[in-house]
Amino acid sequence: MVEAFYEALGGGWYRSTALTRGPWDEGAQHAGPPSALLGSALETALGGPLARVTFEILKPVPIAELHVTTTVVRGGRSVRLAEGVLADGDGPVMLARAWTIRRADVALPAELLDPPDTIAPPHEAATKSFFPVPWDEGYHTAMDFRFVSGGFTEPGPARIWMRPRQPLVAGTELTPLQRVLCAADSGNGVSARFESLDWVFINTDLTVHLVRYPAGAWVSLDARTTLEPDGVGLARSVLRDEAGVIGHALQSLFIARG
Repeated sequence: MVEAFYEALGGGWYRSTALTRGPWDEGAQHAGPPSALLGSALETALGGPLARVTFEILKPVPIAELHVTTTVVRGGRSVRLAEGVLADGDGPVMLARAWTIRRADVALPAELLDPPDTIAPPHEAATKSFFPVPWDEGYHTAMDFRFVSGGFTEPGPARIWMRPRQPLVAGTELTPLQRVLCAADSGNGVSARFESLDWVFINTDLTVHLVRYPAGAWVSLDARTTLEPDGVGLARSVLRDEAGVIGHALQSLFIARG
């Protein structure tokens, strides 16, 4: 039985498992797990929590052996920037850049802080069916989904709680950042505007801004998709844990008939 999204092979190499498989192509990954893999490496390289990370998805990420490399391009005590590359045997499949900003108590006056912004908790949310997928194992079975509103087969905005059912890398514990990035790429899927899979709405990128990391196992997406008749869209997700907002995610979308 598969027990993780990836198996570490050493030297920056990872073997992808069937749990990474996305809903569109039997040989391609959902972008959530590889984003978490590359983002986690950037977090390690920067030595601190990420404030922003952007992933450029160059092509479908294959379910194959993948190599991760990172480079710190701007050091410093206050802010640091790193770049990362996820590659298969033929070359890069995903690029990323991430900033970390120093965390310190700056004694902000209480009136400058936003009030708590929460939604119904996971135990009050509903389990709903994933849209039809022609394979038994993949991202749709690797994640736990609980809807506060909307659903995979209900077009329009959605609010959903998500958590991975297993580690990102075999033999390791899930980190808060990995929990966020495994979920954040699902904004376009849960808030799709289409009633059928006759349309393609694939993201070319994913940008995640985080003011803090989540506490607890669950991450929620409050997602909405905007479409334009020239075939370009944007999916926007407010990211929360059970205490309130932790950040936002954005995805540029390529829209076409399937």
